[in-house]
Amino acid sequence: MKTVFLFSGQGSQYPGMGAELAEKSSQGKRILECGSDIMGFDLAKKLAESTPEELAQTRLSQPAIFTTSMLALAAARENDIENAAVAGHSLGEYAAMYASGMLGMEDAFKAIKLRSEAMAKAAEATGGAMAAIIGSDNDTIAKVCEEVSGFCAPANYNSPQQTVIAGEASAIDEAIAKFADMGKRAVKLAVSAAFHTKLMNSAAEEFKAAIQGFAFAQPNCDFYSNLYGKKLEDFSDMPGYLAAHICSPVRFTDELEAMNSAGIEAYVELGPGKVLTGLVKKTFCGANAMHIENAETLEKAIAALKV
Repeated sequence: MKTVFLFSGQGSQYPGMGAELAEKSSQGKRILECGSDIMGFDLAKKLAESTPEELAQTRLSQPAIFTTSMLALAAARENDIENAAVAGHSLGEYAAMYASGMLGMEDAFKAIKLRSEAMAKAAEATGGAMAAIIGSDNDTIAKVCEEVSGFCAPANYNSPQQTVIAGEASAIDEAIAKFADMGKRAVKLAVSAAFHTKLMNSAAEEFKAAIQGFAFAQPNCDFYSNLYGKKLEDFSDMPGYLAAHICSPVRFTDELEAMNSAGIEAYVELGPGKVLTGLVKKTFCGANAMHIENAETLEKAIAALKV
């Protein structure tokens, strides 16, 4: 069965995530120790004891989600769940890079540390907000973003039914009101930044400079890109790619279409929550999609993927 591993993005975090997977995987201790050494705090303790409000902070949420995805990946592979491709949503592309062999464990954690710090700094400087627009077409969404006062733009093309917009907080509030007047549902997200827009340009520049010395290997499987919405073929300038990734829209809908066209038969989300599993099912009726975030979902995935 041709399977793709999908990796969760920021916003999927919750207290206690990853604990069962750490016990299920022989690599759990090594992953937590490596991450803790590089991040400068006890990841296991943070995962277990942090409040939702603490976990929502970019400097913690990004390494916490990334760690949980790595734990899920280790548990899946130790149970002979194999993949032909990888893809991540926003932050999830870093777990995808690790899963495809592009980055080793230490460099992957170092990249997450640098990224989370740069993005947190940019968020504090610019502010911003994001909102999910449900049931509106992309042309209408773009038109509303152009009409509001202040900066607002599409940031995540998640599914044919859902697009996330981001921008200045006042512009997002104005856009939400416009969509409400049109009878469309708009849900403000629990973030205080405009990720994947030009308001993250300073983070992109800082991050690009910081990772110039990193060694990126060729992936050992197909790697699908948020930036282009298709399989990535050119890995010659990953610092440049990842900098653009920070301040450009996530084209996840196009990625899913590309995976489907390439013959992907099963979609396995690795990490906290099941947001991506839901997006797959909304995009493809009857899709074989599942997630692994704890012992129960691991066992379900093992059973579902037995040939």
